[in-house]
Amino acid sequence: MSTRLTRHPHWFAVALAILGAAFYWSLIATDRYVSEANVVLQSARLPQTELSVSSILSGGMSGDLLMLRDHLLSVDMLKKLDDALDLRAHYSSDAIDWFARLGDDVPMEHFHDYYLRRVEVELDEYAHVLRIKASAYDPETAHAIATMLLEEGEAHMNLLGQRLAAEQVEFIERQVADLRKRLDQALENLLAYQNEQGLLSPTATAEGVSSIISALEGELASLEAQRRALGKSQSPRAPAMVRLQSQIDALEAQIRAERARLAARSGSALNRLAADYETLQLQVDFAREMYSSALAALESTRVEAARSLQQVSVLQSPTRPEYATEPARLYNTTVFAILALLGGLIAHLLAAIVHDHRD
Repeated sequence: MSTRLTRHPHWFAVALAILGAAFYWSLIATDRYVSEANVVLQSARLPQTELSVSSILSGGMSGDLLMLRDHLLSVDMLKKLDDALDLRAHYSSDAIDWFARLGDDVPMEHFHDYYLRRVEVELDEYAHVLRIKASAYDPETAHAIATMLLEEGEAHMNLLGQRLAAEQVEFIERQVADLRKRLDQALENLLAYQNEQGLLSPTATAEGVSSIISALEGELASLEAQRRALGKSQSPRAPAMVRLQSQIDALEAQIRAERARLAARSGSALNRLAADYETLQLQVDFAREMYSSALAALESTRVEAARSLQQVSVLQSPTRPEYATEPARLYNTTVFAILALLGGLIAHLLAAIVHDHRD
């Protein structure tokens, strides 16, 4: 037997390793208690009935769950847990076996790596459920870790939602305030123009002048018809002809005056005033429409912001473990033995190959 061990020392090392692993996992490894919880994110946001590129890229609810998972496994979360539960002292207790114990005064990077080996947060993409497992060396600490993960996760997601909603509403409110100033300025320009010209509506005044000109031209046509009819029987010096001609001359002068009011090459003609007035009125109407649209967008944004707030709904509250489920002693020992035997077999083959080459 001793000769075989001398010829094949790797099998002796394998046997010792397996016995050592079995001894460690059976008698030395410290029990760990696992608290489990299942959560899902819910919000009042209406579900999308159609797929879009943005929803595919963002991942929808799975994207939010992944954000929550990253936060639960982050260094920031570890610091909060350590401050509240003193995890560093718990994981470095002398009651824990040397191989599983956290070293004293290890840097945060090593502490975080240790934390990732003791806390699992996995996403079930099919059910859109986040499954949380927190292990510790007593059931109270394991339950406290899982409970705090749920509380801090919900607070973090709501803080993100509230911050985004507040930024959106604040942006729209600034736009509404700017558009209100723009509307007030447009109204002020219109009122100043009306006061300067002394006209409430140059457009309406121009339409009234046009109506007057049309009426005067109609009356002028009637008088000219009477003059032509009367001229067939009376001379131009007849009193009736002179009276008709005086009326015609007065109407023509009035028409020329009204037309000069309505349109002129220079000065403040009504058509120019009406054009300027309509430009100012269009600016007022546009500013009013933009302001009305901004108000509607503000109300819509507030409603959408309220819907975007998410709640971490607990499908299974953190369990309070009654017995240790980790480490898996038989499983770990078996896996180690299989790997050790494979390693020994590889070493045996290498030794045989070297021996054959020597021969």
